[in-house]
Amino acid sequence: MNQDMPFLPEAETRDEQQAIGAASFILSLRAKGIRDTALLRAMELVPREVFAPRRFTDLARTDVALPLPCGQTMTGPATVAAMLLALGVQPGQRILEVGTGSGYVTALLARLGAEVTSIERFNTLAESAGQHLKIVEAGKVRLEVGDGLAARVRDRFDRILLNGARPEIPETVTSHLGPGSRLVGAITIEGVPHLVRIERNAEGELTQSVGAPLRISPLVTGIAATL
Repeated sequence: MNQDMPFLPEAETRDEQQAIGAASFILSLRAKGIRDTALLRAMELVPREVFAPRRFTDLARTDVALPLPCGQTMTGPATVAAMLLALGVQPGQRILEVGTGSGYVTALLARLGAEVTSIERFNTLAESAGQHLKIVEAGKVRLEVGDGLAARVRDRFDRILLNGARPEIPETVTSHLGPGSRLVGAITIEGVPHLVRIERNAEGELTQSVGAPLRISPLVTGIAATL
């Protein structure tokens, strides 16, 4: 046995491998044009493997979408980063997230210092997301089971994030934007989802800008009758 080779306990070896994986993950995001320091730090500190289905944990730190229960999908990290960058989250902001999914994006929003209300149409996913968020000790998060595209009485948010693509953004959602607030999601144009950003100015007028194509699943209205 080579006496010059130090023995590393299994836990230390695992921690080192996770650190290397996290560093590679962040470098891959930087290579795709993500430069925001706060966002990269959040994506480094929130372990995506906690939110990924167990059989896909080895792929959690790669830029791939992963299947979730209820026929849903965990959006790829580069798409998540592009949407959060467009959202422009600031600490203390009230954010409405439509489509909790695994809870990964919810945890990122909380890590960025936001106060998050997240709505999921599948009870199964909402319960699982709640467990994941407890594991990572997410900050100010409120989870709800319901139709995130439905109107909410008198609610206003600084930011709204739609985790999915729609043919158009319904007025029931944009009505929750106050002056100076912003919505980010995706709209489908000729069958292809594109990043969309909608802002309400000080005069109360809405402006919409459409960006690059995104790899993201459709966002369905209504509450799931089962699951």
